[in-house]
Amino acid sequence: MAKKVNYDASSISVLEGLEAVRKRPGMYIGSTSRKGLNHLIYEIVDNSVDEHLAGECDTIHVTLEKDGSCTVEDNGRGIPVGMHAKGVSAARLVFSTLHAGGKFDDSVYKTSGGLHGVGSSVVNALSEYMVVDISREGYVHHDRYERGVPTEKLVDGLLPKISKTTKHGTKINFLPDPEIFEKTYFKEDEVKSRLHETAYLNPGLTINYADLRGEQPEYLTFHEPEGIKGFVKEINKTAETLHDVVYFKGEADGIELEIAFQYCNEFKENILGFCNNIYNSEGGTHITGFKTVLTTVINNYARELGILKEKDANFTGADVRNGITAIVSIKHPDPRFEGQTKTKLDNPDASKATQKVCQDEFVLFFDRNLDTLKAIIACAEKSAKIRKSEEKAKTNLLTKQKFSFDQNGKLANCESRDSEKCEIFIVEGDSAGGSAKKARNRMYQAIMPIRGKILNVEKASMDKVLANAEIKTLINAFGCGFSEGYGNDFDISKLRYDKIVIMADADVDGAHISTLLLTFFYRFMPELIREGHVYIAMPPLYKAIPSKGEEEYLYDDVALEKYRKKMNGKTFTLQRYKGLGEMDAEQLWETTLDPERRKLKLVEIEDALMASEVTELLMGSDVAPRKEFIYKHAREAEIDI
Repeated sequence: MAKKVNYDASSISVLEGLEAVRKRPGMYIGSTSRKGLNHLIYEIVDNSVDEHLAGECDTIHVTLEKDGSCTVEDNGRGIPVGMHAKGVSAARLVFSTLHAGGKFDDSVYKTSGGLHGVGSSVVNALSEYMVVDISREGYVHHDRYERGVPTEKLVDGLLPKISKTTKHGTKINFLPDPEIFEKTYFKEDEVKSRLHETAYLNPGLTINYADLRGEQPEYLTFHEPEGIKGFVKEINKTAETLHDVVYFKGEADGIELEIAFQYCNEFKENILGFCNNIYNSEGGTHITGFKTVLTTVINNYARELGILKEKDANFTGADVRNGITAIVSIKHPDPRFEGQTKTKLDNPDASKATQKVCQDEFVLFFDRNLDTLKAIIACAEKSAKIRKSEEKAKTNLLTKQKFSFDQNGKLANCESRDSEKCEIFIVEGDSAGGSAKKARNRMYQAIMPIRGKILNVEKASMDKVLANAEIKTLINAFGCGFSEGYGNDFDISKLRYDKIVIMADADVDGAHISTLLLTFFYRFMPELIREGHVYIAMPPLYKAIPSKGEEEYLYDDVALEKYRKKMNGKTFTLQRYKGLGEMDAEQLWETTLDPERRKLKLVEIEDALMASEVTELLMGSDVAPRKEFIYKHAREAEIDI
């Protein structure tokens, strides 16, 4: 256990009051979609995990209650309840004031994921209600809020004591506010995946999960004593692995580092980065440091062993990482993230520390494990051979400007070259594509019709991916290259369009086309999704034409029911759109292309491990697990009959 320190009311620092969270929730939780909704749970859980990192908590309970609320309880020290210098209970400050918490006091938390100190107060502000029970100093101290406003009267400035207890810890129950969130039903698969991930990153922590909402309650316990070594084993459980998991840890410049990796007989890489238990979906300096040293070390060994001759070029970074699954987890005393959602680590010293530890540990391991080293170099060799054999053809394909899609009728480009204003619509079918070309704003909107379904890249070899006509069209249209190591590396700064919009019919075939496109983006251009460039158009399902009054577009069955209630028995004609091709140019502009009136869904990746597993499950070659998944989730399907 960590050294005991004084954690009381004086440990709570206040930077500013709670304002504007309800007006701009996306600034604090990323979005008001399901991703943002689940983020509420993670903010509270992360605070409990910080207690674990301080050596004061070993068990967390997370319960999805029948009424739609969530309860998170830990056996930590309990949030301080004493009188703060501000003249009010420290706990009240934590939940009602932005940037109030113990994370700013280095003596209380050496490392912490809740850097900004806004988690608890933001969850409070975005909840219909929040109930807080703190077990500390022999009593249960109680507080309650409604939409961020305290409703419990203080007793001499302190929280009321509702009972005596011998326990210690904090229990929080909150109900997401339907005024803020599009949906308020927590997605259990995503929550379970995140909690399991947290257990892997904290081998001494036990997380008890319960979902009481269904007919049969679900109870799970997440406890992973092998830590990130077990995490890598879990990711590679269905893969053909080439060696045992390599694990090491170290410390440099006050930064603790833990790494586990393993190579598989597959043409892909999967490197996950974490800082203070927070998953960094966009990577960051710690990942950069790991990649840099790995590439350098493997190239040095390849030359020492005579595998790379003097005249040979070095393996590229992509070659060296071919087939790797790795977890890079660091504990940083002062992390800098991009935004409250912490998707990217930005500390330069994290890269230096990672390189320093990895340089020593890689050499130490590979000097003693020559067979593993040779297996890894063989992966790089295999990747390099394939890359070189395809590089010439692909370089010609992607770099020759004379190959014009404007001339062959595929891409109707926009006139502007300002990438921040330009959009490209990938439209299903020639009929809808023709209407879209007529309806668009030619200055900023490009239209690219695709015929039929593109290749399923999850099942295809690289040469088939590169030979596919539709995929070649997409690569050339975007202008930012493809993957890495094939002669025209992906560079998002060269992207010609700020928005890439998938525009498919609202039926099964349209959903399949969207899924195939998303699979391609996710596997070969993931930065497009991570940096918020990929959208799905939401054309209306219905057009309501009343006998008197204005026509109205309705985007789903819920909107239709609301419209029927609004009409209160008055007659109207209902037009059902089965495909984009049924709309004329004017209707397509009004409903799908006009930036002032259209509806777009932003495509996001919340959980990289889960996204990768589901993509492989649903789009891969193994049929049996896919059938099992379909049977399990059949009731959740939205069927268009």
